Amino acid sequence: MAAAGGEQLVQVVALLAAGVVAVPLFKKLGLGSVLGYLAAGVAIGPFGAALFADPAAILHVAELGVVMFLFIIGLEMQPKRLWSLRHDIFGLGLAQVLVCSALLTGVGLLFGLSLPVAFVGATGFVLTSTATVMLLMDERGETVSPRGQKVVSILLLEDLAIVPLLLIVALIGPVHVDSGRPLWLVVGVAVVAVAFVMVAGRWLLNPLFRILAAAKAREVMTAAALLVVLGSALLMQSAGLSMAMGAFLAGVMLSESSFRHQLEADIEPFRGILLGLFFLSVGMSLDIAVFATQGQQIVAAVAVFMLVKALGIYAVARVFRARHADAVHRMVLMAQGGEFAFVLYVAAQQAGLIDGTVNAVMTAVVIFSMALTPLAVGALKWLVPATAASTDRVERPDGLSGSVLMIGFGRFGQVASQSLLARRVDVSIIDMDVEMIQTAERFGFKVYYGDGTRLDVLHASGAATAMAIAVCVDDKEASLKIAELVKHEFPQARLLVRSYDRAHALKLLASGVDYQIRETFESASAFGEAALRCVGAGPDEAAAVAADVRRRDQERLELQATGGMLAGVELMHSNRMKPEPLSPPTRAGVPLSEETAAVTSAKP
Repeated sequence: MAAAGGEQLVQVVALLAAGVVAVPLFKKLGLGSVLGYLAAGVAIGPFGAALFADPAAILHVAELGVVMFLFIIGLEMQPKRLWSLRHDIFGLGLAQVLVCSALLTGVGLLFGLSLPVAFVGATGFVLTSTATVMLLMDERGETVSPRGQKVVSILLLEDLAIVPLLLIVALIGPVHVDSGRPLWLVVGVAVVAVAFVMVAGRWLLNPLFRILAAAKAREVMTAAALLVVLGSALLMQSAGLSMAMGAFLAGVMLSESSFRHQLEADIEPFRGILLGLFFLSVGMSLDIAVFATQGQQIVAAVAVFMLVKALGIYAVARVFRARHADAVHRMVLMAQGGEFAFVLYVAAQQAGLIDGTVNAVMTAVVIFSMALTPLAVGALKWLVPATAASTDRVERPDGLSGSVLMIGFGRFGQVASQSLLARRVDVSIIDMDVEMIQTAERFGFKVYYGDGTRLDVLHASGAATAMAIAVCVDDKEASLKIAELVKHEFPQARLLVRSYDRAHALKLLASGVDYQIRETFESASAFGEAALRCVGAGPDEAAAVAADVRRRDQERLELQATGGMLAGVELMHSNRMKPEPLSPPTRAGVPLSEETAAVTSAKP
């Protein structure tokens, strides 16, 4: 028993050492962490140092890394945001899966495969590697970008597609395994499982975490976070669905929870280690013996399958009106096969559709495509030179330490910064508009490229030491997310946020910002004051009316922010009917009606 324990410890040390050595080396060479993990897996696997005889056993454990990754992605995506992506998920995602499946099935037929075998090989390769794509986008800071959200939508549809594909394989295979359950029961169990995860995430988990937080036992909170992720994954697997889908749904349901950031922090270390272990085990699964005997066929299949899938992805993207740069980005990122292909190919072998050799060849094709993806992504700067060149010419924040951190330097931010710069306040500025950054530099402003919705970027930008953080972005969802991050992670800083309209302002107030202002309110008030003076009101009286408008608006906003929505409406109504007495403004010496004055003083 002691010897067995020692052998297992050697294997654990080998896994850690392989990752620690290979990943920094490959990143230093500009090849990325994914390729480093895969190469390390080959080196220590059955066809390298032979430290592991059964990579599949490790792969089953390592798949939890993908599960945890999907949970964290779910935490970043509120239900409303997910609902807004429904057209991309079931429109764009479904179109890409169908088109690429048809094209790759045709390629399989040209390779001389029978229709069922060609279909299995094609549909397995169509299911992109969620782990590879998400890790590459995460490293490049693209997950929350509009183009990144399109990719996430397609990946979600592909995760869903594995279920009907497994069912099709079971139906067309010559070997049928009787599950003992009718189809309606299988579908019903899946629906009930999804509903349970959604209900539990929405109404049960928040009270649970409040109780655990009150106990002030940090390790229990971490255990509870793991329980949520693994429990939802296990439930979905038991219902015949994807474990990753279960974790993703749990994350979405907790995305609006006040414990969201704590959950993300607790899961992150496990996610990183297990995701690395996943890629190590994929590298170990590569059958070098099969490659030695059928290397030419494998290389040809990898090249043709990746090229045809990339062209299919590009065509679908352009049909759905994506820009050329976004379509190229998507086809390069998603041209590989993925981890669900392993599941589908094993199921096809069990159903008698393919034999062990074909399974090994198809698996090798998928693994090589995954290994080539980081290299292809690195070549994006040549495929889309204008985009890459413009991004390379801007600096990213690293160790900034200004007294004020300004996020967003559009028209609003430029005006807001002038008072601070006039008093020689040390201001650090980040923005995501490359052209604006370059234009600002020509006028003497130093603006860094950075996504304010990312916690690591905020740290690098000096948010932890800033006295104030000014959020001047013109994206409502992004400003709300930044506000939540800042209030949770950087409580020492005063938080000022640009709001869009009253509804947005109320959400910001509910999140605890120190100051917010609607982007057009003050300019519109000044405009109205000038208009009053044009129709005969004196300067003092026009200023008094404008001040009264501001006061009444602030009263209504405060009432609504504290839950008195009805009271705010009643106050608005009473302000219209019974304005405070003011000297009636005149138009060329003729007094305006009291009704007009009342409306003017009551509603901005």
